[in-house]
Amino acid sequence: MTPAINLAIKYQIDFEVHQYIHDVNAASYGIEAAEKLNIEASRVFKTLVVVNEQNKLLVAIVPVEQQLNLKLFAKASKSKRVSMAEPKTVERSTGYVLGGVSPLGQKRLLTTVIDQSAEQHQTIYVSAGKRGLEIELAPKDLSQALNATFVTIT
Repeated sequence: MTPAINLAIKYQIDFEVHQYIHDVNAASYGIEAAEKLNIEASRVFKTLVVVNEQNKLLVAIVPVEQQLNLKLFAKASKSKRVSMAEPKTVERSTGYVLGGVSPLGQKRLLTTVIDQSAEQHQTIYVSAGKRGLEIELAPKDLSQALNATFVTIT
């Protein structure tokens, strides 16, 4: 059990865990998950940690085949500007390793924005807290658990 799965259980979220053998040479963890689980890449979302001008950490959840638009995210998070957080900062603040960062069960709840495209799907996949482990759940349940908003950020 990972902190992400434990949190989903605690909040009584309807979810399913999917596991696959992670390839250490994979160029993109999210695309690898989509391919190995045989699902559309548009349903697999990556968790990105960014930092704003006040050195506050924030979370963006976006489809794996798309890029986070930093300007749109800054506006959505009411920041002047944002940049990607340093990898060591991400691991230290979330408690997860890169490639396995889940939006659920992080050490502390950070302001989170989910790309609006998630609402087009009944369920989406996010990391369950380890490379090779995904959790499938309804976007609305993810949003409620994280107190997150849906905004176009790609």
